[in-house]
Amino acid sequence: MKILHTSDWHLGKRLDYFSRLEEQRAVLTEICEIADEESVDAVIVAGDLFDAFNPPVEAVELLYKTLRQLSREGQRPVIAIAGNHDSADRIDAPDVLARECGIIFIGYPQATIQPFHTKNGFSIHATTTGFLEISLSRYNYPLRIIHTPFANELRLKQFLGLDDKAQQLNELLRKHWLTIGNMYCDNQGVNLLTTHLYMLQRGGEISEEPEGEKPIKVGHADLVYSDAIPPQIQYTALGHLHRFQNIGDENRPVVYPSSPLAYSFSEAGQAKGVVIVDVVPEQPAQYQFVPLSSGKKLHRKQFKDIDAAVLWLNENPDTLVELTLMTDTFLSSADMKRIHEAHDGIIHIIPVVQQTTINQTHIQSVNLDQNIDVLFKDYFQHRLGQEPNGELMDLLNEVIHCETETED
Repeated sequence: MKILHTSDWHLGKRLDYFSRLEEQRAVLTEICEIADEESVDAVIVAGDLFDAFNPPVEAVELLYKTLRQLSREGQRPVIAIAGNHDSADRIDAPDVLARECGIIFIGYPQATIQPFHTKNGFSIHATTTGFLEISLSRYNYPLRIIHTPFANELRLKQFLGLDDKAQQLNELLRKHWLTIGNMYCDNQGVNLLTTHLYMLQRGGEISEEPEGEKPIKVGHADLVYSDAIPPQIQYTALGHLHRFQNIGDENRPVVYPSSPLAYSFSEAGQAKGVVIVDVVPEQPAQYQFVPLSSGKKLHRKQFKDIDAAVLWLNENPDTLVELTLMTDTFLSSADMKRIHEAHDGIIHIIPVVQQTTINQTHIQSVNLDQNIDVLFKDYFQHRLGQEPNGELMDLLNEVIHCETETED
């Protein structure tokens, strides 16, 4: 049985003022093509379908069209759970219509999916809170999925019974998942878990959340440990962290598949893709990272020379750039114009003026009888260790003249 695992689509997300919607259309088309080329039997989207609780209309349309294409008109089950960027109510809203297309939306923890059968290929006949079992016509064994969408403290209290604030989330989830695993996940089927949580291996390296990502705070715990996963689970499909990584082991993979695009400059240079999982009952799951090529590359670049920066920008047009310029003087408007004309994907320009340290052994007196422009030059030299350029002096004189004319 083949499963395609993806997450963190963040549809509708912008990088500062720059829309990523066209890139998202392209990369989701690529994901659909991979699903068909690999002949996957099911798709799991592990949360953060949208970037905001109230996404733009274009993002909503893109989600529904993509999931319908992935489902192949009901032949292939698509399971999509809510992440911390999603509104659980919005994810659950289209459920009745979505099921006709083979799409299973799960917005809240402890959701119970009603049994149903699609005309073209699969049925859900065994369900309970937080669990579903899928029968696929091609296989004589079922696909079982324990599902836990993102849960904040309020949802945990309401759906998982976390009333005591001192109660540990890890223990709560461990007991909950183990109970389901013992009841429904024997060795006669494929057993998966999908959740949208900040999960790490106990004692393992701490993974940083991406810049701009809403940090997950679940109850009073910052993260969940992978040892809460029951032993019956062969593969855990995670969402939230945007870098591809397996925090489990080779026999029991616990995988973040990566986001399909780099959504912050902290992700510049990261490989983006989806994960194809091959799994049969009683055997360790095999998985493969399949890279995605769509979307603009993000770059954090630093230059000490304007000409070098302009040259690089001209040579790398189809990118999004955070540009740091190390200069001895403040950037002039002519320099800024050259930089912006060289590239239309500059998101941030960070000017860094390298100050010259001045060692002073005594406090200098200030001659207040000097002209205002000379006083300004002295102050500028004192604070920043350099002479103000001509453009700054022209601006100062313009301000002075405006004030003089106002007084007259």
